[in-house]
Amino acid sequence: MATTLRAVLNAFEQADRPLSIAQLAADLDITPVMLEGMINYWVRKGRLRESGGTAECGTCSQGDHCPLVIKMPRRFEVVSEGAPPVEPPPCSACTCH
Repeated sequence: MATTLRAVLNAFEQADRPLSIAQLAADLDITPVMLEGMINYWVRKGRLRESGGTAECGTCSQGDHCPLVIKMPRRFEVVSEGAPPVEPPPCSACTCH
């Protein structure tokens, strides 16, 4: 029988649609906070990666804390064997890249 940690990775590998943190946590009978910790483990190990970007406001000094920016849920995907790392796109609001 697989451990819960391995079950999290298996769920992502077998998913054919985006997974809800709340639903997956309920399916695995763990808290969403525990699930996020397990997802972060697989991200550190290079088996999952966060996909999509975070939106930032380019017109004010509040960046991603701007009340006009919609917060999207975090999304993760399985990293394919031999896949190159994905670099985040450069932001247009600053000169950090």
